[in-house]
Amino acid sequence: QLRLVESGGGLVQPGGSLRLSCAVSGSALSSSAIGWFRQAPGKDREGVLCLKSSGDSINYADSVKGRFTISRDNAKNTVYLEMNSLKPDDTGIYYCARNDYYCSGSAKDWGSWGQGTQVTVSS
Repeated sequence: QLRLVESGGGLVQPGGSLRLSCAVSGSALSSSAIGWFRQAPGKDREGVLCLKSSGDSINYADSVKGRFTISRDNAKNTVYLEMNSLKPDDTGIYYCARNDYYCSGSAKDWGSWGQGTQVTVSS
């Protein structure tokens, strides 16, 4: 049974860092694309970064370029979102999602989701 579980969210001051984890069970990362999305209050869910099954990544949010990176540990079947130089606008619920092989910046193209983890950037 496919399952995605996010963790690592929390409250952080502006300029701080967090590392989110997405633990995947029921499907190998070598045959999965894993995307990170976020949703701020009152806004649509937006794509942030995606990791293809090949290991290549795609950035969907210009606002996180140079600050966020995506990586994976195949042995742990876990994908990470490393977030640095955090800003108040990064606040929201962060979700990971899975597709067969391909990435998409549109949430409607993804069929399997985790429950989300809250990230709050505030002083």
